[in-house]
Amino acid sequence: MSRMLKLTSPIPESVNHYVKPRGFIKYVDGRPKAMVTMYETADAKKYKRIFSRIVKRAVKEQEWDLEPNKTQHFYVDCVFYFDRIDKDANNYFKLLLDTITDTQLIWIDDNVTLEKVNRIYYDSNNPRIEVEIRPVEYVGIFDTHKELENFENNCKTCKRYKRNCSILKKAIEGRIQEEIVRDSNNELKCSKFNKIKEK
Repeated sequence: MSRMLKLTSPIPESVNHYVKPRGFIKYVDGRPKAMVTMYETADAKKYKRIFSRIVKRAVKEQEWDLEPNKTQHFYVDCVFYFDRIDKDANNYFKLLLDTITDTQLIWIDDNVTLEKVNRIYYDSNNPRIEVEIRPVEYVGIFDTHKELENFENNCKTCKRYKRNCSILKKAIEGRIQEEIVRDSNNELKCSKFNKIKEK
């Protein structure tokens, strides 16, 4: 199993050219009313077709088999190679991440991505973005999978656990709650813990 996925993306349309407004007339109660809708540009659609194929091929060739889920976050490290020096790297993440999301092969929604510009170069002969995707070490509020495992093992001895404890669920989602704090040993403890009585 690969824990890092490497992709090479063409430079996508910037966020300013990803979608455009289109006016139309809608009849409301028999009267015409001017309305505006947003549509994806032809260039954005073309980029999505091309880059989707690149993502799918890379997932297969690099044997990426981490199942997408709603809580796993990812580092998305990028090196940009622009054709011109007047481009802002932060304007190019939207379409790139949306295209990866559309494949449903890495993550379900790009609200789990931590994107970073590591470097910017200029290469007019071969503009591109070199992308490295890897899962983060933390899970929700837990610094490591091991910390989550230890916390959940303790949860299993609590009366709330069998009732699908909402505190644990929210902690895995990354929600900060006053019920969970770090003790003097830097271990996460739940103030609502209620140990199951042994029979």
